[in-house]
Amino acid sequence: MMNDYKNLILTLILAMCLRIAPFPLVISHLNPDWVLLLLIYWSLALPYQQGVVNAWLVGLLTDVLIGCPLGEHALVYVLIVYVCITLHKRLRQFPLLQQMVFIFSCLLIAQIIVFWVESMRGVTKISSMFGGDALKMTRHFSMSFWLSILTGTLVWPFINPILHFIRHVGKSS
Repeated sequence: MMNDYKNLILTLILAMCLRIAPFPLVISHLNPDWVLLLLIYWSLALPYQQGVVNAWLVGLLTDVLIGCPLGEHALVYVLIVYVCITLHKRLRQFPLLQQMVFIFSCLLIAQIIVFWVESMRGVTKISSMFGGDALKMTRHFSMSFWLSILTGTLVWPFINPILHFIRHVGKSS
């Protein structure tokens, strides 16, 4: 059990590093939400040890790390982890393709919630189509919006067995 927490903390540190890594502009649009992917994995693998309180704390840490208002990612992570914990028995039995559809849905919902929160803050402005103003969006619903979701979905088949291996190597040592 202690090894599971060590593995969780080490993988989350790695995910946080990948989250803030200074990638070139072309690659930065492909950078998925690594922290959310790890939280999804750990909430499916260890649903009784990984809870919404941990997701909330990790979300607050992510907000501080990337400079978002406190609670933005915490809200997203809590909602997604709650769904994962609620459905963990079913989701672990799904074949890989269905898991990828679920991951796509989680990442899409996460992006929509972040868009919603930022639009309520006034960061993202979408003008009326009939008001004569041009449609103005900062970064949402552009190609980077979809590419990070797609990349996160496509890396899931690689992340899942790697983390599964890390979890079982940690138990044997």
